[in-house]
Amino acid sequence: MITREGEKLHRDSSRLRYDAGLCFPVTEFAHQFIPSAGSARTLLLLHGTGGDENDLLPLGRALDPEAALLSPRGRVSENGANRFFRRLAEGVFDEEDVIARAKELAEWIAKAAGEYRIGRDEIVLTGYSNGANVGSAMMLLGAGEFRTAILLRPMVPLSHPPAESLENSRVLLLGGNFDPIATPAEVNRLSRLFLERNVEVTERPQAAGHELTPGDVQSAREWLAARPKA
Repeated sequence: MITREGEKLHRDSSRLRYDAGLCFPVTEFAHQFIPSAGSARTLLLLHGTGGDENDLLPLGRALDPEAALLSPRGRVSENGANRFFRRLAEGVFDEEDVIARAKELAEWIAKAAGEYRIGRDEIVLTGYSNGANVGSAMMLLGAGEFRTAILLRPMVPLSHPPAESLENSRVLLLGGNFDPIATPAEVNRLSRLFLERNVEVTERPQAAGHELTPGDVQSAREWLAARPKA
């Protein structure tokens, strides 16, 4: 199980800073940035509903102890729970908001990449649940031109995404066989959308529900290891 890791927040008049890393000096997204320990890889960590910029830091470290970590907090509040875009009901997304928020997040990531000198080709989009959904939306929309993604418990974010090719991209889909939210059928639908757009798709179904498990970490580590670090 992946659990939340709290961090002490410091504020001054010009910027935010967190104990575990640095914070970008613009206000669009509160976030964590932890520099790499020698690797060119950056894991872009996108939390699930109710999470924050600290939630997936343990997952990031488990996947690649040497990678840089960039973890923004979703800007949409659903009854106090952080999300990356609005939904109308469980599993029913406000697709206009999905598109707008995905493009907004991609633009911020581009700014952060410049600020932190992150190689755009070395970003691995790593999202869980709502974070996986906004991540897949960014990819399907061509926002940010992400080429590598680990999507944990994802759903189809857009009913009619653009049909443009996404060749030279690779995605790992980690669904739960017993997940009542991101069901196996839903994960398969997303897989087909990517395959139709020439994405190299790997599926590793887990004997789990919507929660994350050690099996997710192992599968993702093995998949990352097949792509040499710069």
